[in-house]
Amino acid sequence: MKFLRQFAVVLLLPAFASAAEIAVLRNGYTIRHENREEIGELTRLYLSTDRASFVDIATADVEHFERDDSPVFPSTAAEVTATPARAQSVAGIRATPRASAQEIADAIGSASSRYRLDPDFVSSVVSAESGFNSHAVSPKGAQGLMQLMPGTASQLGVDNAFDAAKNTDGGTRYLRMLLERFNFDVAKALAAYNAGPLRVDQHNGVPPYLETRKYVARIINDYNRKKLAQEKSTAGKTATAKAKPPVTSLKPAAKAKPSAKSSTVYQAETFHQQ
Repeated sequence: MKFLRQFAVVLLLPAFASAAEIAVLRNGYTIRHENREEIGELTRLYLSTDRASFVDIATADVEHFERDDSPVFPSTAAEVTATPARAQSVAGIRATPRASAQEIADAIGSASSRYRLDPDFVSSVVSAESGFNSHAVSPKGAQGLMQLMPGTASQLGVDNAFDAAKNTDGGTRYLRMLLERFNFDVAKALAAYNAGPLRVDQHNGVPPYLETRKYVARIINDYNRKKLAQEKSTAGKTATAKAKPPVTSLKPAAKAKPSAKSSTVYQAETFHQQ
């Protein structure tokens, strides 16, 4: 329980029901997708309803699929209601290309290093916030990978919330600020990211909002699942390494004075894995 309370995050209340799935990979990672199809030995996961964005993974790397009952956000400009308040958001989506999986991974790695957070933790937050969709826009106007509200983005110096690197940097910095504010109680920090720090102060902990509590639990579970998978993988590699015979290499010994009976002598040196 103490371990679980060390990890947590935020999200804005969405208003759309989801019929999507979550692919749980053998390495502990999860990928939310709208639908999928098998292509040979690969499984193609479509990240958006219009199938414009997808990722191909080896079918053998998928442990199982789960139904995602959490609410989702509109993922393309066409799905965003055309209101004056969102006109700038739609323009920003059209002007900024959707980030690739590699670009998102690089953005998460860079921001995590800069603000000294575990990239797996930040990745879990991004997954919960936007499903790794850099064009995600919530009904309340939150934008991009880490679902920054325009006002928050402005305060953080993020001039384009649909730019993967800028959005992730701003969101990770804000998350770090919340962690420091709540003495690194991750459950409180994540609840604050989702419902606002004042709500956490008022309730002296995670607010009694179903959506916020589900959000915090989802991130903690996703993060813990990654860590458990990594520990299992490391333990397996260690066991395999111990089972293997020691690796030896032969090298000539120091030269001796020549003699009529001399011959080249070899010494065996054992190298242990560090």
